[in-house]
Amino acid sequence: MKIFETKNYQEMSRKAANILSAQIILKPDCVLGLATGSSPIGTYDQLVEWYNKHDLDFSEVHTVNLDEYRGLTRDNDQSYYYFMHKHLFDRVNIKPENTHVPNGMEPDADMECARYEELIRSFGGVDIQLLGLGHNGHIGFNEPDTAFAKTTHCVNLTESTIEANKRFFASADDVPRQAYTMGIGTIMQAKKILLVVSGEDKAEIVEKAFYGPITPEVPASILQLHTDVVIVADSAALAKVKELH
Repeated sequence: MKIFETKNYQEMSRKAANILSAQIILKPDCVLGLATGSSPIGTYDQLVEWYNKHDLDFSEVHTVNLDEYRGLTRDNDQSYYYFMHKHLFDRVNIKPENTHVPNGMEPDADMECARYEELIRSFGGVDIQLLGLGHNGHIGFNEPDTAFAKTTHCVNLTESTIEANKRFFASADDVPRQAYTMGIGTIMQAKKILLVVSGEDKAEIVEKAFYGPITPEVPASILQLHTDVVIVADSAALAKVKELH
């Protein structure tokens, strides 16, 4: 596990974008695993900036997203399909048919999860998976549990996640109660993992996830077992990590 400490969110975003762009330049037809939420927005903005300067070409890139709310239409401005188009896909030359987000409107959960797993397999796996980190240690929508979920599945969102996400909706009642998400096993099969985290409110979970015991009660702790993990975090998020201070 490599940890890069940055001064602030902007520097974190630039460093993470640097790692992703190196992957695209090295392998133009790479498969990127992408994440949503506030953490990667700066990273996507930086990639767009480099694309506009003709430093990056997305024409052969394929993407698979980590997760999607169940029951939200794609034109809903809180769907992750909408998020990805707003922050990245509509701003670069990626082919729409090469971008993939779980279908939140598929009522048959087993069918949608099996389809998504097969899709990832058909690409030969993910070259680099971008992740954020939830306050309770969740990655994707893999919430604290008694066991690590292996493959793409439908999850019931915890109250803390609904609480964290309600600021994006008119009220807590509007927040979907379920989501489709890649499983921990699916995430761990990515060849490389890039996790971005910023802010002092994440300092405690960073210490717990990467320096504490590996437990499904802290889903991100499993990343300690991956052979190629890069964490890009600002100083505030790394404040409790004694090894770095």
